Amino acid sequence: METNPLRKAGLKVTVPRLKVLDILKSSSGRHLSAEEIYRLLLESHEDIGLATVYRVLTQLEAAGLVARHRFEGGVAVFELEEGAHHDHIMCVDCGRIEEFVDRNIEGRQVAVARRLNYVLCDHSLILYGRCPTCVARKESQDTQTTRRPADPPAF
Repeated sequence: METNPLRKAGLKVTVPRLKVLDILKSSSGRHLSAEEIYRLLLESHEDIGLATVYRVLTQLEAAGLVARHRFEGGVAVFELEEGAHHDHIMCVDCGRIEEFVDRNIEGRQVAVARRLNYVLCDHSLILYGRCPTCVARKESQDTQTTRRPADPPAF
């Protein structure tokens, strides 16, 4: 990742900051916890401790380069702050998180704020459900359970 965003944010360019930003950039839309970032650093043979990862993420968040989210379950996850607003939907079974933008939802939120005489500054919307993979897995398990023959009686 180019060093310009760190300098623009008033942060010194350091190896840990660059590595954490690189991992978030290459996460392809995934939201990563500090522990996951640390594990990825270990896998790439980087000598950066977990405490440093937490410290760097806090600094990057304060500088506006990273967004922190707390979804159901309480584990903080991070993503690059790219300026474009989006909302999230999270699978309650596997933890998969997807981003989406819906103009109708955005419009309704503005309308609700106006109706209540609020000036909307920001918002966060998180939907919780089951992803297609988990729905299919549950349906498959339910089918197998209903078709399983009864256990023989114990003597």
